[in-house]
Formats: sequence, C-alpha cells, structure tokens
Amino acid sequence: MKKINFSAGPSILPQEVFEQASQAVLDFNGTGLSLLEISHRSKEFGEVLDEAHELVRELLHLPEGYHPIFLTGGASSQFFMLAMNLLARGSSAAYVDTGTWSSKSIKEARRFGIIDVVASSASEGYTFIPTDYTWRGELSYRYMHITSNNTIYGTQYHKWPEVDMPLVVDMSSDIFSRPLDDAIDKMGLIYAGAQKNMGPAGVTLVIVREDMLRHREGELPTMLDYRTHIAKKSAYNTPPVFPIYVSMLTMRWVKAQGGLEAMEKRNSAKAKVLYDVIDNSNLFKGVARKKDRSLMNVTFTLKDKELEKPFLDFCTENNCVGIKGHRSVGGFRASIYNAMSLEGVQLLAELMRDFERRV
Repeated sequence: MKKINFSAGPSILPQEVFEQASQAVLDFNGTGLSLLEISHRSKEFGEVLDEAHELVRELLHLPEGYHPIFLTGGASSQFFMLAMNLLARGSSAAYVDTGTWSSKSIKEARRFGIIDVVASSASEGYTFIPTDYTWRGELSYRYMHITSNNTIYGTQYHKWPEVDMPLVVDMSSDIFSRPLDDAIDKMGLIYAGAQKNMGPAGVTLVIVREDMLRHREGELPTMLDYRTHIAKKSAYNTPPVFPIYVSMLTMRWVKAQGGLEAMEKRNSAKAKVLYDVIDNSNLFKGVARKKDRSLMNVTFTLKDKELEKPFLDFCTENNCVGIKGHRSVGGFRASIYNAMSLEGVQLLAELMRDFERRV
C-alpha cells in the first residue's frame, strides 16, 4: 500500500506529476532523449522555461513590472542574495522574527545593511505572528521581510502587514496555496524553495519587482545579480532542468484544479479536519495560537509525552509517515500542502481519534 507522506519537505507532489516526470526521464515529449540529457539551450527546454514563467504570472496574477526567475541554492541563499540586491550601502530594512528561517535570514542580511528586528515571537516559542512593531525613527527602511508560513512552529500570516514599505516575503512553504490578489502590489519580492508546494528540491523561485533594484550601489558578482537572471530569462547558466520541468507540471496541475482560489478552499478544508480533532481531544494539544494557525503545517503535541513513540509507531503501522516534529521543537507536525488529499488527512484524523480511544 502506498504510504501517505506528511513530511515537511521534500514533500509529496500530485501523482500525475510523478507519472509525467517519470516518463520524461525516459523519453521527453517523443524526442528519443531523456529530459536529463537534453540541452538547456534546446527549443524543447526553452518552451518549458517559457511556460513555467508564464504559469507563475498567470497563477499569481502578476502585474507588469514583476519578474519571475528560477535559481539554484535554495531559499537559504536568498537570505543574503536579496539583501545584496536590495540594500545600498548604509541602508536599512525591517525584519519580523517568527521562527528559525526568519532568524537565519536576519543573520545573513546583517552582512549587507542595518537590519532592525521590529517584532519577534521568540520569547513565547514562536507560537504566534507578532503584529506590534517597534520602529527606529532615525531609519528609513527599504523593505519589511516576513516569512509567510513557519513550517517548524505551524504559524502563518492570514493578514498581511499594513506598512508603508514594500514587503519581501519568504513563501517557501505556502507558495501557490492561496490567492495574493489583494496583496501583490504590497510585495516587492517573493521567494520560495520549490520542495514543499511547487516541485522537487533543487530550484528556487524568485519574483522581483523591477523598481526594487534601482537603489543598489556598486557591482555584484554576475551570478548573484538578479538583473543577470531577469535579462537571460533564468538561463544565464545551466538551470536546474529537471526541477524546473516538474515545477511547471505542478503549476499546470494547480491551474487545472481551479487555480489558487480552489487551492485555498481545499487547504482550509483539510486543515479544519485536523484542528477539529485537536480542539476536541483530551490527549492532543495544538502548538500555535488559533488565530495564527497554519493551513500548511499542523503542529501538535501529546499531553502525555510517554505516548509519543507509541502514537508515532501506530501512525507508521497504518501507512501515515513523516509526522514527527522538527528536531528543534519535538512533538508532531502534519504537513498538508496542496498535493495532500482530503482523504489522506481524514485517515490521519481517524488514527488520532482511534489512538485516543485505545489509551
């Protein structure tokens, strides 16, 4: 029996995407060549890149002036790369600290400018999204950086900050999970590692608004300059061919499901199933505050820690895997990204109820 994978990433993708990608590895679109051996300069792969760029624009309803590019290095490379590209000498940016990944982005950005942490939920274990900002009046901020969904702690922005500066948003774990129509104009840059909601590990999507690049001073290494990749349409050097192709297939699938509006309804319904079990349980307890709960990563603990291993074993025996919490916080985490079915979530919910009845 196929296992139901609740891993935080690399995560599951739609079954039809797995099948299409597998066929392309053997014979890409009838070329007689594997996708893994075709030239990245070929007409065939050029069409893949064009469609991938266009699907990003279409799904997110990007206005003119926004440029999607596909890069390597993971989202972690963007922690420093975005600061290099957006901050001029001596300029400043506001950062909100909501967990491990935002903390790492703050550390890297401090190498290139004055970084002011204007809000943090660290003192309470990152269990909520802070909204009380403390500003330094002498600073003129270029942007505010936030992490839209925090995979480790299970929190998510459900309302975007109302600030008078562009938002720079790490969307690695909730890209393409909900519409951004009411917020896209607020965003100067979006970035996301593919391996949670878009594709396999190995490619990172960056969407940059062109006016964000006007204030940088001095020269950057060619490969670290966003303008290089915008000008060459993500193909300045050999791009990650296979991850881009699989990401394109996944975006096709999202479009076929009804786009981001349909994804949001689907994800809300799945999350409700699990949160209902947690909220009505005498055994399980949610980690994140209710108003900031993630629709992507449901985090919870057992009130009796002695039951953690038996519960994990029980789930594994019943083909639900990947629910162990991040090593830094423990507990449990069910990641229910776009490709996770409602049926898979319902099975986990029933296992939770069944385990509680047994103990």
